[in-house]
Formats: sequence, C-alpha cells, structure tokens
Amino acid sequence: MGAVGYQPRATEGTVLHRVVRENFESFLAEVAARSDGGGLPQFVEREFREFLTCGALARGFARVRCGDCAYERLVPFSCKRRGFCASCGGRRMAELAAHLVDAVLPHVPVRQWVLTLPYRLRYLLAYNHGLCRAVLAVHVRAVLGFYRRRARRRGVRDGRGGAVTVIQRFGGGLQLNVHFHSLLLDGVFAEGADGRLAFHPAEPPSDEDVARLLATIRRRVQRLLARRGLAVEDAVEFDPLAEESPALAGITSASVQGRVALGPRAGARILQLGREPDAPWVTSRGPCQAHLEGFDLHANITVGADDRAGLERLSRYVLRPPVAQDRIELTPEGRVLVALKTEWADGTTHLLFEPVEFLEKLAALTPRPRINLVLYYGILAPHAQARARAVAYDPAEPAGVGPSAPAQQPGADPPRPAPEPSVVSTPEVSPDESRTGGTEKPRRWAWADLMRRVFDLDVLACPRCGGRMSVIATIEARDVIRTILGHLGLPTEPPAPLPPRPPPRALDLFPDNPA
Repeated sequence: MGAVGYQPRATEGTVLHRVVRENFESFLAEVAARSDGGGLPQFVEREFREFLTCGALARGFARVRCGDCAYERLVPFSCKRRGFCASCGGRRMAELAAHLVDAVLPHVPVRQWVLTLPYRLRYLLAYNHGLCRAVLAVHVRAVLGFYRRRARRRGVRDGRGGAVTVIQRFGGGLQLNVHFHSLLLDGVFAEGADGRLAFHPAEPPSDEDVARLLATIRRRVQRLLARRGLAVEDAVEFDPLAEESPALAGITSASVQGRVALGPRAGARILQLGREPDAPWVTSRGPCQAHLEGFDLHANITVGADDRAGLERLSRYVLRPPVAQDRIELTPEGRVLVALKTEWADGTTHLLFEPVEFLEKLAALTPRPRINLVLYYGILAPHAQARARAVAYDPAEPAGVGPSAPAQQPGADPPRPAPEPSVVSTPEVSPDESRTGGTEKPRRWAWADLMRRVFDLDVLACPRCGGRMSVIATIEARDVIRTILGHLGLPTEPPAPLPPRPPPRALDLFPDNPA
C-alpha cells in the first residue's frame, strides 16, 4: 500500500532549502550592515543553520532493513525546529493533532474561536511571551465565562468549559501575525446529583453575542496593557526587543506591517501579484464574526461530537507550519514567488520577494526557544481535577463516565494500538504540550505509524519484495557516518550556506578617466 511511492524526504532539493543556503550569509551581512554589526539573536541564526542540516544524511540517520530480502534504506534525522521548517512542522502538526483527538478532546461538539489583534499589539506580543500568555488568558477566560453564563441561564450550575489554544505567529502572506486559534468545547461539563460528569451542549452564538464578547475582550486587554504601562495606540518609551536586538526589532516591525526591512526596497510594501494588486483592502465580514478597532473575533466553525476525522483536520489546520513547500517557487530572475492559499479580497494571489526579503520574513516567524505555543485551559488544563473524566467522556453512556477509557462508538474507527516510541525522529514536546492529565505522559507516535495515519502510507513495506522492514540501527557517530556515506558515494558533510554575495555595483556617473 503505497510503499513503492515512498521516498525519504530530500529537504536539500526543495526551493526553500536552496533559497536559505544561497542567501543566508548575504542576509546576515545585510543585517549586520543595517544594525552597525549588531546581528540577529543567536536563536534565530541557529534556526537557519539547523534547517540546512534537516534531512541531511551527513547529520545522522537510521538504517531500515527488510527481514526477508535484506533490502536497506537510510532515513535521515530531522532538525526538530519550530520556526519555518516545513518537514518538522508537518511532523509536529500531525503528531499533536493525533494527540489532541485521541487523548485530550472528548467526544463532544467543538467550536473554533479565532482572535486577531491590532498591528501594534502583534509587535508587543511577538517576543514577549509573558504578555502574550496574559492576553491569551483574557481571551479564553472571556469565552469560557460566556459559556458558563449561558449554561447557568438554562439551570446548569457550576458548569466548566475547556479549551486548547494554539498561538499562531504567521499570516497567509508570511507576515508576522500573532493570533490565537482556540478549540473550545461547545458547552460545559457539570456534575449531577450522583456525582457523575455530564456534558451540556450550548446553543450556537449569535452575531450579537460575538460582537459583545469581542467588546469585552478588547476592554479587558486594554486594561491589562494599562496596568503594565503599555498602550496599543502609542509608541512605548522602552522597547525590550529593540534593546536586545535592533535588527530583529526592525525586521519584526516591518513583517507586522507587511513591509520590507532590508535591501534596496527597505520601507516599501511587499510586492503583490493578482487581478487588482492596487485595489483597497476590504475586510471580510461573515456570520459569527466581529471586528472592532483592529480586534477581530471569529467563531463560525464547529465540529460535531461524532466527527473525529473532521476534528483532526481542524486540529491540523490550527497546528500547521507557516511555510508550505508546494507554494514556493523561484522566478527566472531569482526572486521567490509565494502562492497564497486563498485569494485576498483585493485580488492578490501571489507575493513576490527578493531572497533577502524572504529570509527576513522567516526570521520574524521564529519563536523563542522553550516557550509553549499550545496551551490548555479550564477542565482540559493539565492539573484540572475533573480532567481525566472529561477526556474520557462518552455520550453513549447517558449516566456519565468514570475515569475509565471511553467505549467504542458505533461506526467509529477501531482503537489504535499504542505505537512504540520512534527511533527515527521524535519532535520536541514542551511541558504544557506533553501532559494529558496529572503526571500521565503522552505517547509519541512512531514515524511509521504517523505516516500510516496521516497519509495512509505503509513506509515499512519493502518496495522490493513487500516484506516488513524494521529499524536495525541509528547512526550518530561522525566517523561511522563518514565511512558509510563514503562507501555509498554520498556527501559526507551536511550542506553549508554559500558565501555572501557582493552588493550590486552602483553606476559611476562621474568617472575619473576623461572621455
């Protein structure tokens, strides 16, 4: 089943890898020139250098062999970065989505609430994770309170909702756009007279409900900022990001505004291609959506309690990486052409970047290390007392559930066996992302099981005889890697960025030599 068509990833052959490798040193030189030698923070530079080694056999690999015919292939290691690597981002997206559906979100309706923020607030939150979590808490608590009040009006007391929120840092045009995708249980849990937990679904919110809720969120966020001496409308007197790295502050500010920070077009808007690239921007309005002074709240997407496949698709959407390989291409002039997933309201279908401009957008999307981008609230919070019972909730049992595992629903997929930990590539999981309740540890999807679940692809089927392949060793020692790759005639060193290109020569209007 699909074994013949599978080939281990070749990141080095992608357009994204080529652009980074050929222009990264030039990008660093441009940053240093613009910031008087200040340069980028170390974590941003490390993101690019580690990306260049993703999928490179010279960095290390696993040996996979067929037990019947001894056919063997090498599977390279990934870089495990969280910035813009499409391969590692896709792996993390698929694994966390499977974890949410299998071990976090119960069999109840789920509604997506998306909060978008004003430009100035996006800049403030980009590298201030404490402030970002505080603003997110305002948003989630307001929506959870909305559900509790509606349940109370129906006679349900002490209702408890739950939410899983993904902090996304990117917009459709690769601009820095810190916003929140929250998957909320569309209703509340409450204990009955017998102490058992039952779920009470909520009625769909009206447009007026969403508008009032957005006004509440905006007012509370403004109060939060005022308490911290910040204001969305005014420039702050002290900018910690500019103090840490003037170069990253300039790149971040330009990315938020959709402008260019480096190169000869510094300060100009990103080049847009489409039917009417100069038409004025038209903000979309739809059902269950409200817009107020840069704040936008959307809540029109829901998934039914029995639509687990739809819930997993929605989870993948909110967890998706910022860059899709198949939407990036190079023009004959060497520019980077990015196709938009959906056409913008002004007719824009593509964005055109100079290579250095493209790299500055990737730099702005890189989050700080060791911060959580997936957070849990309410009854789904890691240490919530009723979390285990809520996660195991089965609507097929009208009396509620105990802490045992949920029963199989009619027509649902059979339970999957717990896979063994992958020795090929396991993504980093942050503390809040790695708990399913109390001290329980999440399962890590094996590489082969994840490929089968997401793509229906059996990567361990031998393409020669159809037998079963298994990992026989992981190779990480440099001398052993060089010996094996040298014997196979493959490169023994990971790809390195090319030297910086000299700046274009300016036209000399007054030559020294007389005519």
